Amino acid sequence: MTISTGALWRASLVVLASTSAMPAWAESDDDQRADIVITHQRQRDTAKGPATTASTDAETIARQVNAMNVEDTVKYLPSLIVRKRHIGDTQAPLATRTSGLGASARNLIYADGALLSALIGNNNTSASPRWSLVSPQEIERIDVLYGPFAAAYPGNSIGAVVNITTRLPDHLEGSVTAGTSVQTYDQYAGHATYPAYQFGATIGDRFGPLAIFASYDNVHSRSQPLTYVTALVPAATGSIGTPVTGAVPDLNRTGAAIRVFGESGIEDQRQQRAKLRLGLDLTPSMRLSYTGALFFNRTDASATSYLTGASGPVYAGSVNIEGRPYTIAASAFSGGVYTTDQRHWSHALSLAGDSRAVDWQVIATSYRFDRDTQRSPTTALPTALGGGAGTITRLDGTGWTTLDAKAAWRAGGGHVLSGGLHGDRFVLASNRYATSGWRSGSEGALTLQSLGRTGTAALWAQDAWTIAPPLTLTIGARQEWWRAYGGVNFSASPAIAAQQPERSAARLSPKATLAWSAAPGLTLRLSYGEAWRFPTVGELYQVVTTPVAAVPNPTLRPEHARSEELAIEHAGAKGTLRLSLFNEIVGDALVSQSGPLNGTATIATFVQNVDRTRARGVEAAIDRRDVIPRVDLAGSVTYADATTRADPALPAAIGKAIPGVPRWKATAVATWRPIDRVSLTAAARYARRIYGTLDNSDTIGNTYQGFYRYLVADLRAQFAVTRAYTLGLGVDNLTNDRYFLFHPFTQRTFHADATLRF
Repeated sequence: MTISTGALWRASLVVLASTSAMPAWAESDDDQRADIVITHQRQRDTAKGPATTASTDAETIARQVNAMNVEDTVKYLPSLIVRKRHIGDTQAPLATRTSGLGASARNLIYADGALLSALIGNNNTSASPRWSLVSPQEIERIDVLYGPFAAAYPGNSIGAVVNITTRLPDHLEGSVTAGTSVQTYDQYAGHATYPAYQFGATIGDRFGPLAIFASYDNVHSRSQPLTYVTALVPAATGSIGTPVTGAVPDLNRTGAAIRVFGESGIEDQRQQRAKLRLGLDLTPSMRLSYTGALFFNRTDASATSYLTGASGPVYAGSVNIEGRPYTIAASAFSGGVYTTDQRHWSHALSLAGDSRAVDWQVIATSYRFDRDTQRSPTTALPTALGGGAGTITRLDGTGWTTLDAKAAWRAGGGHVLSGGLHGDRFVLASNRYATSGWRSGSEGALTLQSLGRTGTAALWAQDAWTIAPPLTLTIGARQEWWRAYGGVNFSASPAIAAQQPERSAARLSPKATLAWSAAPGLTLRLSYGEAWRFPTVGELYQVVTTPVAAVPNPTLRPEHARSEELAIEHAGAKGTLRLSLFNEIVGDALVSQSGPLNGTATIATFVQNVDRTRARGVEAAIDRRDVIPRVDLAGSVTYADATTRADPALPAAIGKAIPGVPRWKATAVATWRPIDRVSLTAAARYARRIYGTLDNSDTIGNTYQGFYRYLVADLRAQFAVTRAYTLGLGVDNLTNDRYFLFHPFTQRTFHADATLRF
């Protein structure tokens, strides 16, 4: 069965027609705004559904987090890990209780209903969330839903759903924020200081029924090296090659002896984001909203060699180190030198309202890679720095569109019925060309191409039934129809020219939650949910060769998750305490791992169906104000026994840890407010050893391309100098924990920021 996008649009209009009886205008703007606030609060509660949630708001973020980018704002929430390698990182995926950093398609991230998750892939590179469309200054609150227990969300909610809500003003307001950070970095033979600068401004006002909010953000950052050039130590000795010095001895992630020749992928990044949000209150209970955003990114990445010969730094060729011959390919260093030029835009248009018994919303969104170009040399450094042969990779035209129509009806008799329609389309357009001038030359012959599309149509329904005042039973289901088509793979070398077969599938995902209010503020909640996560267009069709190779598989099957949770939660005037037991079994799990490409030394990313995985564990979370007078405490501890249970293709993986999921992780945040205008925060993040391969053969964690444990301590002080002026000072990674999650991560970084509001 196939549902067209046009049919979904027509169905959306039916939803509108059935729910939008137009009440008279309110007598005053204040009354009208109060009704709108109630409407959006009801919609937010409906969106949460029956899932376990964690939340934060603008005030808490400003007080506790050294937030240069929006992804910083969720790093202390329970069970979440954000792989942010540096300030301004465009590849910052999210890991949850049961899914690792290579499973970006198992999470959903929204800003005001617009999808930020790049479901064009399932990786920690091009498929990372588009966090950059939101700045920390515009956030009103963030809500995280854990697990696939709400029928309103597709199967990508296996891990978590992050809903970011930005604000609309009720009066004239504005802000100017300036921040800076300085990272001190010391790894192998590299010793450097990397600064970052951020400037942001917002302004908004209300003109009767029309609210306008505009924001601008500029970030200029310089990263630590993201990649290193290494080689295995040859078994044989010899005198071949130019003698060089400076190589650093180490072990690779499988324990073999290597030499580190230098560093690359040192990014100098300049980003700009402009955003406009409009809200028009058509009636006291109906709002038309538009959000438009434009994102620019210019990145210049460089490389540095540790090797020194008689004539200076050495980047390629035949060399001799300590009596052993090595051959350094021209691409070894030049592969980490590139320029990236991006212009992405996003639009979202929604109509939402409340007709007493019914809350409803129709929202259409679009995200497009309008210009996305990466240029890189193919000849050896340092000559290549002046130009010459190279490649141009374009993702222009890649993007997605979504359409949702949903409603919730308070039907009486203890029932709240909700349901909706969903449609989406994801487009991949990746083309790589040869060029005679990698810095500014024109495109030559096509050398690599990946094209394809996926689309999903869905229908869902849910009933929250208060059986008796202490008991609420929520049951729901989501029916999805998925299609992948237009897959094309071309490669000049090796020669590939494939028109990939069309794929389609239809799946039903049932959900059920029983909640018992055992005492005032005390709730016990038992949840069961199934979810089907269909392969992304990138998993099916995208071939990548650098910086980390990726190999697609057009025959991948949908993964099927069966998730369970028992949560006990106490909520009171001072906050919440929660204990959750969770279990997740995934059949045909789409697991992303990294390993040698076709038996070579090149490390590549693979996605494959694993017959069955299981993740079970316990999560404890606290969020309490005034634990003792003027001291707030928040934190979480998560234990996850996440293993592969069946994998005939790789028996060595059975019983081993799922890639990217640590057995233990924890967060802790303590804030002391000695006086009303001062807050002092100490925070910590911990994760135990992580593996990057299904068979856990990467036994060495703290090395380039390895995955290690970390314990990071952060500090922040906020001073409200006046009602309008706020100063923030802080440090991330206070103890300078040096660790790798494939890439090296940020070391000790000092922050300062100032905000002026009017």
